[in-house]
Amino acid sequence: MTVVDQTDRVILNLRERLLRGEFRPGERLAELTLVPLLEASRTPVRLALERLAHEGLVDAMPAGGFRVRSFTPADIWDAIEIRGVLEGTAARFAAERLESPDELGTMRACLHEMERQVPGLVTAFVEYLEINDKLHRELWRLAKSPVLLREIEAAAALPFAAPGALVFSAAEESETSRASVIAVEHHRAMIEAIESREGARAEALAREHSRVSRRNLERALQDHEQFRRLPGGSLIAAS
Repeated sequence: MTVVDQTDRVILNLRERLLRGEFRPGERLAELTLVPLLEASRTPVRLALERLAHEGLVDAMPAGGFRVRSFTPADIWDAIEIRGVLEGTAARFAAERLESPDELGTMRACLHEMERQVPGLVTAFVEYLEINDKLHRELWRLAKSPVLLREIEAAAALPFAAPGALVFSAAEESETSRASVIAVEHHRAMIEAIESREGARAEALAREHSRVSRRNLERALQDHEQFRRLPGGSLIAAS
């Protein structure tokens, strides 16, 4: 395994552990401690910490080393808003730079799958989130801007700021179904706007769509104990 492959594996492993709450907010992350835990050498561990610092999940300490970052709800609201602005730009770029309607094939296939999942969303939640993530990443790709792609990925890396962070509760099945129907309609309208080369409309729809994530998170925060058990919930400080 190359250093690059090992680093990618360590990044995924460490990010997952952070979001599972295995480290406390403010806790120092020492390379020598992480090496045996992550079953990796020091170089991939150090590179992984630097990458996660760039994503905003850990902070680089002035004297060296890294510590787990904690977030306030305001931090997450800002991250969701920034992602919405960047995704709006991606949707506009996609409309302006589309060369053929065939390029929208993957987004259309994802939309079709999401429509099929909506009636049984709660029981097929994981699959729904995977399709949703794929659709959004395809939108980012269609913007045809490596610079914009890097910025969106950085904004989406924070807890609950990603497009797939739709923290529905099974106890709110009716609300879940309603929100998913709205999300699907947003996706359909975005695809239509991009195909019609309506950049301003596509941008406005993408920004409005990001607000679904905020409403879902606001609902989840009402039950603090349940929220802390969600991936990344332990990193969010009470407001």
